[in-house]
Amino acid sequence: MRRNEELERSCGEPRETGEGAGRAAEDGGAAKEEAEERLCSQLGELEAEAVMQARENRAQVVLLMEKLSQAHRLLEAASISLPANKDQAGA
Repeated sequence: MRRNEELERSCGEPRETGEGAGRAAEDGGAAKEEAEERLCSQLGELEAEAVMQARENRAQVVLLMEKLSQAHRLLEAASISLPANKDQAGA
């Protein structure tokens, strides 16, 4: 990330004038391209991590839903009723 920040700063710095300007522009273009490639690579890695995290979260939600459903079945089997909502519980 630090290297990307350095590359982004170098892309925004003013370039030399005269004969060196052409070379500097080429070098700047290469630096910009390298920075863009690095950023795209990091973005791809972050997207892959986000997909993996979303899958893990979904699996956890499904597991918790199954446990909750099982708990409700056990309570029903034991003839223990749960209040439908808070208003009925206090009545």
